[in-house]
Amino acid sequence: MIENGEVWTSQKSAQLYQIQGWGLPYFSVTDEGTVQVAPDPTRERNINLYELVQHLEARGLDLPLLIRFSDIVEHRIKRINEAFERAIVEYEYQGIYRGVFPVKVNQQRHLIEDVVEYGRRWQFGLEAGSKPELLIALAAMQEVGGLIICNGYKDLHYIETALVAQKFDKTVIVVLERIEELDHVFRATEKLGIRPVLGVRSKLSAKGVGRWANSAGDRAKFGLTMTEIVELVDRLAAKDMLDCLQLLHFHIGSQISSIIPIKNAIQEAANIYTELAKMGCKMGFLDVGGGLAIDYDGSKTDFHASKNYTLDEYAADVIAHVQAACNKANVPCPTVVSESGRAVAAHHSILVFEVVGVNEVRFGDPVEPKAEAHRLIKDLYETYKGISAKNVQESWHDATQAKEEAQNLFKYGYLSLRERAQAERLFWNCCEKIQGRVKRLKFVPEELWDLERTMSSIYYCNFSLFQSAPDIWAIDQLFPIMPIHRLDEQPQVTARLADLTCDSDGMIDRFIDVEEDKQVLEVHDYRPDEPYFMGMFLNGAYQEILGDLHNLFGDTNAVHVRLTDEGYEVRHVVKGDSIADVLRYVEYQPEVMVEAVRKQAERAVQSGRLTNEQMRTLMQHYEQALRSYTYLTDSE
Repeated sequence: MIENGEVWTSQKSAQLYQIQGWGLPYFSVTDEGTVQVAPDPTRERNINLYELVQHLEARGLDLPLLIRFSDIVEHRIKRINEAFERAIVEYEYQGIYRGVFPVKVNQQRHLIEDVVEYGRRWQFGLEAGSKPELLIALAAMQEVGGLIICNGYKDLHYIETALVAQKFDKTVIVVLERIEELDHVFRATEKLGIRPVLGVRSKLSAKGVGRWANSAGDRAKFGLTMTEIVELVDRLAAKDMLDCLQLLHFHIGSQISSIIPIKNAIQEAANIYTELAKMGCKMGFLDVGGGLAIDYDGSKTDFHASKNYTLDEYAADVIAHVQAACNKANVPCPTVVSESGRAVAAHHSILVFEVVGVNEVRFGDPVEPKAEAHRLIKDLYETYKGISAKNVQESWHDATQAKEEAQNLFKYGYLSLRERAQAERLFWNCCEKIQGRVKRLKFVPEELWDLERTMSSIYYCNFSLFQSAPDIWAIDQLFPIMPIHRLDEQPQVTARLADLTCDSDGMIDRFIDVEEDKQVLEVHDYRPDEPYFMGMFLNGAYQEILGDLHNLFGDTNAVHVRLTDEGYEVRHVVKGDSIADVLRYVEYQPEVMVEAVRKQAERAVQSGRLTNEQMRTLMQHYEQALRSYTYLTDSE
């Protein structure tokens, strides 16, 4: 397609949205201008995301729609395990690798079942951070020899449950996060007559980077200090239970974007591990925790939304540092465990939503004021006519001053509403012209940096940020967002994305860019008579379970898609919440609500304020709404 004298191609869209950086090997752009998914990059079979969404809509699944690709989960588990296998071979490491998936990352049953199924050949385990998650892990991990790591705060019942589960045909390790938990262990051991398999989480002096840097250090939320670890060893020795302590665990935070903190933490932890072994503990596992980052923006840097290392480099550093410490101390190499939940789950899930409206700052060409017009309006018009690339800053000052003066004159009654509207329109005309001139400049004055954001459109989208991407609101997380079709057209509009909630925070105004982030997203013009679909990618970790019911927007429709020899199959459909569902969450009874409205309608009919036909329409709409999706649908 030719736009503005330039031939625009799908590959230019791929570069614009940086899909090669964050999306490969799973996501790419077709020559026809749609997003393509390769759930299993080892097979020559792709799925056209735009066509898939159309097919799912035709089956009655309304947007917003969460699409989960099970094959991506399988491939992610394979990549992590193969990276550690290569490192073990390269360094001739005398131990093995056992990964575990932290259930907290995404507790959805179908995903956990996929992790267990696809991790079977690798003896991939589960990590529980609470009593409910332990119950999930015990039910899901039915493999002989399956590994379950028990983290988080623990009461006596949690520990008793874990100890009894150790009698199953699997390995269940209770990791002590606080020294007080040892008393629970002693009580449970005495009561049940079961010798526990224990681990200990250490507070390292090495810290991570980014938002979770405080996950380590002396004042971290979890873990034992060196003093407490020595106390733990002494108390176990006094009970003749040193052989029970078999695992050392540490965690320096999630999404560690730089490899340097990882290297430092592993070196420190490996030395602690060897010291525990030399103190008589029957050590056999070193759990390096999570932190393996995802490149959300594709920049391959240590920016918080990226990472400056590869998966192979990560695995090699873990194996090399552990081996060096063990060889130096003449201690057998442990089974290395990692809890890379984000790296397993993030890629497999895509939220697809539709743009349903737009708000633009567009006033057309200005009209020259009449001779009797207010002096201020004439001045603004002259400012507009005089704008050039050489005087954008001066013109901005003049237009801004005139706008403020118009507001003051109106406030004190010296300017009519119509005149103020004329001044406001001319101000925006000036902004639009200044913005066009600024694009030609190599150096943009600092006070004009936000002009693009100010002049951007607002695209209203059919989803709830608080339900489907809460980390955008909570911690300024960046996710790749882009249209999934029309990519053979040049996007001519810059926009921010607003969700359906009535909260001003329900706005996405930070997007991935080559350097740090940008305040607007390049999108195509909105055509009310055509659907415009957008996708939010890499949101399979944490978002679903952290989502809330702001404005009572509930869970979205979700599907699990799996490749087949013929194409693909929809393995599972998880219907999103109805309005009645979310009302029950907040203690309402839909049946009682219907009756309350019916009684009011009856009174209105009796008094003549409402006809029978109007009452019938009201009750039909009310009851139908209770059964319907919490988001906008075509039927509405």
